[in-house]
Amino acid sequence: MDYFELECAVENWAEEKGIIDHSNPLKQALKTQEELSELMEAIIDEQGGENRTDEIEDAIGDIMVTMIIQAKMQGMTIEKCLERAYNVISKRTGKMVNGKFEKDS
Repeated sequence: MDYFELECAVENWAEEKGIIDHSNPLKQALKTQEELSELMEAIIDEQGGENRTDEIEDAIGDIMVTMIIQAKMQGMTIEKCLERAYNVISKRTGKMVNGKFEKDS
């Protein structure tokens, strides 16, 4: 499947499971936070020498699923949200500081 087909499949799955109709954006944001915590834990473990590639891939996928559902709940699309963010960051200047990009004020 290509990305668009996957996005549609996630939206359809969320509708079939009742997530769109019976949950809300705050609960979905909490689910995203839970998945992000799993990603952070796997990254920390991997930096400690464990091979957690599968868990990292799974967590990133789960985060994407929760974000697709969040966008749908908000009447938006991930594509539009990503385009909006890119239009901002593409003009951003800054520098790397200790492995993290610090934007100029």
